[in-house]
Amino acid sequence: MPPRAPRSSRWHPASRLASGARASSASLAVLSALVLLASPLAAQRTAPLGPSLPTAQPTTAPQLPASPPGGSALTASDVNAWLDGYMPYALKTGDIAGAVVAVVKDGQIVTMRGYGYADVAHRTPVDPARTLFRPGSVSKLFTWTAVMQLVEAGKIDLDADINRYLDFRIPPRDGKPITMRNLMQHTAGFEEQAKDIMSSNPSTPTFEALLKRWTPERIFPAGTTPAYSNYGASLAGYIVQRVSGEPFDSYIERHIFEPLGMTHSTFRQPLPPAFAPFMSKGYQVASGDSMPFEIVGPAPAGALSSTGEDMAHFMIAHLQKGEYQGQRILQPATAEQMHNSPATFLPPLNRMELGFFETNINDREVIGHLGDTQNFHTSLHLFLNDGVGFYVSFNSAGTGGASGKLRAALFEDFADRYLPGPEPQSRVDSATAAKHAAMMAGNWITSRRFESNFLNATELFDEMKVGVRKGALEVPLPGLNGKPRRWVEIAPFVWREANGHQRLAAKVVDGQVVRWSVDGVSPFTVFERAPWYKDTAWLGPLFYVALAALAITALLWPIATLVRRHYGASLALDPRARRAFRLSRVAAIAIVVAMLGWVLAVVMLLSDINHLSASSDPIIWTLEIVGPIAFFGGTALMLWNLWVVWTGQRRWPAKVWSIVLALSALTVLWVALVFKLVSFGVNY
Repeated sequence: MPPRAPRSSRWHPASRLASGARASSASLAVLSALVLLASPLAAQRTAPLGPSLPTAQPTTAPQLPASPPGGSALTASDVNAWLDGYMPYALKTGDIAGAVVAVVKDGQIVTMRGYGYADVAHRTPVDPARTLFRPGSVSKLFTWTAVMQLVEAGKIDLDADINRYLDFRIPPRDGKPITMRNLMQHTAGFEEQAKDIMSSNPSTPTFEALLKRWTPERIFPAGTTPAYSNYGASLAGYIVQRVSGEPFDSYIERHIFEPLGMTHSTFRQPLPPAFAPFMSKGYQVASGDSMPFEIVGPAPAGALSSTGEDMAHFMIAHLQKGEYQGQRILQPATAEQMHNSPATFLPPLNRMELGFFETNINDREVIGHLGDTQNFHTSLHLFLNDGVGFYVSFNSAGTGGASGKLRAALFEDFADRYLPGPEPQSRVDSATAAKHAAMMAGNWITSRRFESNFLNATELFDEMKVGVRKGALEVPLPGLNGKPRRWVEIAPFVWREANGHQRLAAKVVDGQVVRWSVDGVSPFTVFERAPWYKDTAWLGPLFYVALAALAITALLWPIATLVRRHYGASLALDPRARRAFRLSRVAAIAIVVAMLGWVLAVVMLLSDINHLSASSDPIIWTLEIVGPIAFFGGTALMLWNLWVVWTGQRRWPAKVWSIVLALSALTVLWVALVFKLVSFGVNY
């Protein structure tokens, strides 16, 4: 839900925000959240025995049948021993305060484990039955389940224009409206939204107010392109509220939490007093200070607070086709529809279902979701045909985004240990592989992006550069070791990570690669070629050279003036040339200051998520007014200076530098225009 994380973590295969998300070098990363109010005292259990140790387990933990040949037995004793050897060291090396893990199979909880601390300062251990974590975008699964309940009741049509359910209007694009199916599969075509997405301020506008304040621009026709959208999920929650006649929070409590016995779960913000004592602190790193409770703006997209045990109940219900201990939240046919209605864009990669997305591994059918707030990082996976569910949540980002990498590794290692599968044997010949890799080369942008506002400028530093090295595909998606992954082409335009699980696939049209993605993000994000006019392969170096030329000119002007004064020299120019000279220097200063202002503003916004709010509006308005004056006015002055220099008696160094200044000003103006630094409005 928060702005996208740096590329190394944001595009880690099983990561993010989606995905909650998260996010690339100067970008925001894809982030998420949901809600219920019930007595947190109803299911108190014994607290963990000690710091960084797993909690005591219920004596009734079932010993279930072994996994298929080649895997370890999926029993409480084996999983506990494996986790106990895995988690404490992983938390310490990643500087992560605490974690909760839940594993279910065949309608029963195999194990629930708490590790580390819910409150480092008070040495409060994580209790999987009572400690609340923030699952981020995993919250969306509750919103989508609520939608499917209303579909089942005949109150929502998955393929109808959603405007029929709203009291404000979402405009069509290319004559196509948005349907609920589009919202659930992230194909409504919305651009990214950041303002008020998350804050520590309890006075953050309600999700209803945010929905009506601004509709993000639709940058793709509905149904054509996966582009993850918190706005779309929040919109679905609002439709649930309007169609059901109940406040969203109350609906989730009555129709999902209560039947599933999720007594320690809530979507309400700020956290209700009865839940507050059980809420884990959130951390960037365990060795740092705890962070305030995060208020998620688009609440149906990510505001949930819940325990490991409650999330186990939810997993069991979905694995049991909508039923948990005799209580049914969905009919079997509805659950099947939700779990198996894929939107296919890049076969054979993972796809979006209705709310869930595929996280297939080892030739097994797996659906799930990821979730991220600033501090909490979560994943949930359901092995549908095996009746197995796996859930893990961390209360810290960790050093270098360690929790995002750890949740990916933990899921893959769990699958390899208990639910293994065959290794693919096919491989494309080396000559064909080199040709296909060369077709992939170039700069790419993600479908999940800011398009209509100044945050589009993050693409200047965020385009994905794909290359070829020794005939092999080279993509800047580092593995857990921080080094580039090695990709092996196993079928035409389908690559697999060597010694790993991730796949990458591309779509070819008329002999040209037009889009591609990787398994970890393919259900909700694809990469498309950067348009020529904003391709940083050529524009980036030109932009930096232009800024350097303008900055040097701005800095040397006062220095040269002081030197002339010191030696009693004068600027030997006629009045017209002197005026042009001075105004060109003023223009250089104005352009550099305006661009530097935008850089500092974006850094400020992304450095603290609380700045993504109305508190920053005066800064943005100032830059939106001053910026165009500097960019357009400065360019005009540089062109006039060019004319004066070339029609006057100046020597060749002055003539050459006047060309450099004019081209530099035009370059910066081009960047400001194509990356939306010349735009007006404080919605983004």
